[in-house]
Amino acid sequence: MWDMRAVWLREFGGPEVLVPGDAPDPVPGPGQVLVEVAFANITFVETQFRAGRPGPFRAEPPLIPGNGVGGVISAVGDGVDTGLAGQRVVTSTGGSGGYAERVAVDAAAVFPVPDGLGLDAAVALLADGRTATGLIRATRVRPGERVLVEAAAGGVGSLLVQLAKAAGASVVGAVGGQAKLARVPGADTVVDYLAPDWTSSVGEVDVVFDGVGGEIGTAAFGLLRPGGRMAVYGLAGGSWAEVSEEDAAARGVTLVRSLGSPADMRAFTESALAEGAAGRLVPVIGQRYPLEKAADAHAAIESRTTVGKTLLIV
Repeated sequence: MWDMRAVWLREFGGPEVLVPGDAPDPVPGPGQVLVEVAFANITFVETQFRAGRPGPFRAEPPLIPGNGVGGVISAVGDGVDTGLAGQRVVTSTGGSGGYAERVAVDAAAVFPVPDGLGLDAAVALLADGRTATGLIRATRVRPGERVLVEAAAGGVGSLLVQLAKAAGASVVGAVGGQAKLARVPGADTVVDYLAPDWTSSVGEVDVVFDGVGGEIGTAAFGLLRPGGRMAVYGLAGGSWAEVSEEDAAARGVTLVRSLGSPADMRAFTESALAEGAAGRLVPVIGQRYPLEKAADAHAAIESRTTVGKTLLIV
């Protein structure tokens, strides 16, 4: 029966290939739960997948994209505690199916949303909070250190600023464009990495969080002191930073490219949600679009005009 609203990706291409339509209602199988989706997360990686570029998720159209959602469990499959029905949760879908009114996922994949944390904030923290928490722990940020956060006005970047400050570090936020200079609350200094001499206003740092890559990430690497750490986790600029293990070793710098095991990642998610509920980690939700406007949301992200997290309202 085709009675669920969804957004389809029927071919790779520009944002316009995301088209609203109907889809069959999912049915929870053994060990699964059905979630009535309230908000769906959009990530930069999803825009790359839609365009047909290589990435961590491989699949062929037609499909319903979307990997992170939040909502309320409305039904459970065989072998699942019926007491879960009615619980507010966030979950990953496994890579597809998130841009829809309902998703069926493994019960083991859901995270209860703590009291006091809105579903929208919980969805914003699902992927970005997990990533930021893991990055802070992997780089062992210490009190008194100087930290550079690239793309500091973005979803992960804005959380890294908060977590680094909470760890006692001094934070330099780097953003792309003058319009974003005032959009990084909490940073001690904010610089525009599109300016030709931006590194001269930063100075030496102990930790770099490289979410941009390309020339920006490579330039940031040059600012690290001996003993510094560089977390390479994103390529918003279109390519990875040109930094090799040999380059890093020669300068006494540690490169961080892995955040840990699946169990670690689950713990990072739980920590981010708990910190959000306590008010110590506040996601910046800069844009919200109706489900049917997923194409507009993708276009906005690719235009580099967005701030913080972008959500679909389902």
